[in-house]
Amino acid sequence: VAIVAATAVVIAAGVTGFLVLGGDKDDEADGGSKTKTSQSPTPPAEPTATSSGSDDNPRDGEVEKPTIAGWKVVVNPRWGVAFDVPADWEVRDPGVLIAFEEENADELKPLVTMTGTAVYQSKWCTSDDNKDGRTEDTSLAAAGTKGADGAKNTDEVAINTVAWWVYGGYTQPDKKSMVFEEKAEPFTTTSGIEGSIAWAESKNTPRKGKCASDGKAMTFGFKNSAGNYVSWNFFGAKGVKQEVPKETILKIAGTVRLHGEPTEG
Repeated sequence: VAIVAATAVVIAAGVTGFLVLGGDKDDEADGGSKTKTSQSPTPPAEPTATSSGSDDNPRDGEVEKPTIAGWKVVVNPRWGVAFDVPADWEVRDPGVLIAFEEENADELKPLVTMTGTAVYQSKWCTSDDNKDGRTEDTSLAAAGTKGADGAKNTDEVAINTVAWWVYGGYTQPDKKSMVFEEKAEPFTTTSGIEGSIAWAESKNTPRKGKCASDGKAMTFGFKNSAGNYVSWNFFGAKGVKQEVPKETILKIAGTVRLHGEPTEG
């Protein structure tokens, strides 16, 4: 029953779904341009700064160091969260937003979004499926954080968020190819943050196109220093060459830590 109910909410889509599935209205792609790309990052109209792409991210004159040598730091001051990614990932400016939108909608309808992001192989696949002369880049994987306003516990954050990434990026409008967990698992980061994780994936997605593939996702729900529920999220292509393995996803998630005082909340 839980699976059917959650899937029905996903199909309903729209802003209402954000609230039901633990999103936050401030995480919507308000300033993003309408795009039909399924996995390409959607930047706001005015990015807050330029990402250096270096191993360290500046914050108020300080430098956040990675907890894993040779990795890069990703900071989201909005939610007071930081995490590390391998050196070959691209760290985006904290204000850059990644979103999946409802396809074939008359206006921009974000299904799920996140900020404070990093992308793995941003030009993993390039296509022009609608033959309009404009190519679109599809990334292999991405990770970031978002708010979970309205959630009651970390299990709810994880379970109700994770399916959005698979549906939005890899199966919509199909729901039959989605597989996601009914129960979350406890998870503790190396810094001691306790929360819950949940996994989702697609099997034999009916989506077509040069860059179409099955996908997978993981969400880690926890509380930040302000006591607000937030989530760390990963999504990526599944069953392809250079697929990000589960061990790497968990290793990245293990670096999630609190970072300063959140500016949101």
